[in-house]
Amino acid sequence: MLKAGIVGLPNVGKSTLFNALVANAQAEAANYPFCTIEPNSGVVSVPDPRLDQLAQLSRSKEIVPTRVEFVDIAGLVAGASQGEGLGNKFLANIREVDAIVHVVRCFEDDDVIHVSGSVGPERDAEVINLELGLADLSQVEKRRERLRKQVRTSKEAQQEDAVLARIQAELEAGGAARNLDLSAEELALVKPLGLLSAKPIIYATNVSENDLAGGNVHGEAVVALAARERAETVRISAQVEAELIELPLEDRAEFLEGLGVSEGGLQSLIRATYSLLGLRTYFTSGEKETRAWTITAGMTAPQAAGVIHTDFERGFIRAQTIGCGQLLEAGSLAEARTRGWLRSEGKDYVVVEGDVMEFLFNV
Repeated sequence: MLKAGIVGLPNVGKSTLFNALVANAQAEAANYPFCTIEPNSGVVSVPDPRLDQLAQLSRSKEIVPTRVEFVDIAGLVAGASQGEGLGNKFLANIREVDAIVHVVRCFEDDDVIHVSGSVGPERDAEVINLELGLADLSQVEKRRERLRKQVRTSKEAQQEDAVLARIQAELEAGGAARNLDLSAEELALVKPLGLLSAKPIIYATNVSENDLAGGNVHGEAVVALAARERAETVRISAQVEAELIELPLEDRAEFLEGLGVSEGGLQSLIRATYSLLGLRTYFTSGEKETRAWTITAGMTAPQAAGVIHTDFERGFIRAQTIGCGQLLEAGSLAEARTRGWLRSEGKDYVVVEGDVMEFLFNV
């Protein structure tokens, strides 16, 4: 299951957003720093209208969406890498996630205290990024010190140290480990360190209800920052999200339309996360259930089958495959077969977004 950590300075709207994303979560959203002392987590279903459409076509008894776990991590402050504001504990929680959702305050409100005294999105983002980088720099320096003797005789230690030297230089220059174009082999060498600044990051600009459709100058500053870092951005309004969960499902679309947007923050955030991590969705559908599966872009049919069960990958023979749109247009599998749209794909087939698949395999 994909795991995303929500981080940011105190009072930027993290816990309000978390509570809205995970409607049954118990995180406390209060107007003072460090109200979240332990990381709260909640699992949400990934919204996908194709699931319902496929389930209706197959007359499925059950619908099983993919899921994302969000973790609400307490507010970081300057000095967190040195333990300020319980920072060391919170930084350790970030090491466990697949991606970071960095919430940046982009709204003015005199009633909501700002830990720095004023709204400054670039400054706020850089505070968090600096602390993550400083924590990584400490890790890298300690690891290189332990490698010092091994480097003399071990080729692998030499290779690891060379990668760490590049990362150290980037961190000392105020950059992030993710800015470096590291090969798969180099990433594997440093993976045990769990570098925080190597985590993929999405900047969530938290704006007021009035700025949700068009944005504002604060948000534009964050978008520019993200572009320099090759990161994703998504515009959300934690307050709007909190209001959404109070509405019946059938009224939410009309409410969002009235604000000038077509989707809520959850959909926007998940879409950005999937894009950032290079994730794709394929489906299996039948009378028993219609289910969505998450895979990495570039996975072959046997690898995608292995997401269901390792036996499927080991014994893979072929996959009956059709695009979701084609199947829905045909109206049934039989009609899709008649039209010649149902394909038999082998071991080299690379699964694409929205494929509907049935695997044939040897036990």
